[in-house]
Amino acid sequence: MNTDKIVNFFFEIATLRRLTRSHCQWINEVNDNVSAHSFRVAIIGMILAELEKVDVNKVIKMCLFHDVVEARTGDANFVNKHYLDLHEEVACKDQMEGLPIADEITKLLQEYEQHESKEAIVARDADLLDQMVLQQEYFYHDEKNGKIWQNHTQRSLKSESAKKLAEKIRESNPFEWLYQLAEYKTEEKVER
Repeated sequence: MNTDKIVNFFFEIATLRRLTRSHCQWINEVNDNVSAHSFRVAIIGMILAELEKVDVNKVIKMCLFHDVVEARTGDANFVNKHYLDLHEEVACKDQMEGLPIADEITKLLQEYEQHESKEAIVARDADLLDQMVLQQEYFYHDEKNGKIWQNHTQRSLKSESAKKLAEKIRESNPFEWLYQLAEYKTEEKVER
C-alpha cells in the first residue's frame, strides 16, 4: 500500500471543491463547484440506475469519478472543448497510477467515455439531468435563455427515465420542495 499516493490523492480530490465550474463564464452569481456537481450526479445516478434496472454500484462509481480528472485539467466548458486538447487520458493515468482502485476506476471511466453500456448511458444522463436542474435554478425567471440551454441538454438524454425526469424538471419551480415542506410543517397554505 502506497500511503503517500493515497493521501496525496485525497488532497488532490479535495481541490475539486475549490474548482468553480466553467459555466460561470456566462451565468452571473454562480458558485457551483466540481465536487458538489459530482455529489449531485451520483445521487441522480443512483435513482436513475434503480429506475432503469442497471448496476447501481457501477453507476454511482462512474458518477462520482466522472470529473475527477478535472483536478488536473480544469473544467472546460462547451466552447473551451472545441479549442483545447486537455490530455484527459494522460491526466487520468497519472492521477490513478499507484492507487489501489486504479484499474477499476480507469476501466469505469473508459466505459463512461464510450457511452455504450447501459450503466454509462445512465451515468451520462445523470450528469445531464444535474445540468438541467442547475439550468432551471439559474434561468427559472429567464424563460428564453433557460429554454435554449435546456433544449440543448435534453436532446442528449438517452434513457426513458431521464427523459421523463427532464420534462418534470423543466416545468418545476426550484423552490417547490421548500413550499411543500413549509405547508406540511406549518399546516398553512403557502401562496404561490
